[in-house]
Amino acid sequence: MSAPHLHWTRRAGMAGLLLALAAWSSPGSMAAHAADEPIVVFAAASLKNALDEASAAWARETGGTSRISYAGSNALAKQIEAGAPADLFISADLAWMDYAEKNGTIRADSRVNLLRNAIVLVAAKGSGQRVTLEPGIDLTAALAGGRLAMGNVDAVPAGKYGKAALEKLGAWDRMKGQVAQAENVRAALLLVSCGEAPLGIVYATDAASDPGVEVVATFPADSHPPIVYPAALTRDAAGATRAASFLSFLRSPAARPIFERQGFVVVGAEKRS
Repeated sequence: MSAPHLHWTRRAGMAGLLLALAAWSSPGSMAAHAADEPIVVFAAASLKNALDEASAAWARETGGTSRISYAGSNALAKQIEAGAPADLFISADLAWMDYAEKNGTIRADSRVNLLRNAIVLVAAKGSGQRVTLEPGIDLTAALAGGRLAMGNVDAVPAGKYGKAALEKLGAWDRMKGQVAQAENVRAALLLVSCGEAPLGIVYATDAASDPGVEVVATFPADSHPPIVYPAALTRDAAGATRAASFLSFLRSPAARPIFERQGFVVVGAEKRS
């Protein structure tokens, strides 16, 4: 190849590259690129099984994709407050969503109550444990020197619900010195499943997700505040339109059986059941 011809080929290649870069960086192409980005969802740890399945169903239906970060609702709310780039927040209780709304980190007009749950006492599968959750209950004998696994009782929603229930049953003062507090409810579940704790307080949906545990008893619904999972778009959501689409899907009839298979009650569906 002659030198002039080689020079022309290089120039043409460079021009093509510049044109491609210009096209990619044009407003229209940048919008298209942004539309391909997954939405970022911050969700309570107890939602993992159901939300992973719902996310896959939404992707099949719309082509949208998501990245979901699971942790305790308290940790997620604090991360959003610190500027973490989330598009949608789903909490396991009203208090941490109230916290986010008070601090202006969610779009209050997008806030909805999505799901309900229950808390249960679990033991390792085949343990043979039998407990009746009644006023004055003492779990000391059932623990046999071990610990009662719970989410952090001052911050993690499942831990707060569990503490409230034990207080209502008059058992907290006896039990508080025997509690192993975990950073989220799935961590508390794991302590029981792997044999590190003989008993634990988790959501009914968590117990259903782990074949290594069995439900010993269900706490009376009136022993703790109602367990409600609210959801809202974040104030700084980069993918607000797509996040709104995902939230709409989570509230749709298509998502209802996904949540119900995991043991959740869909808000608004109670009377239709």
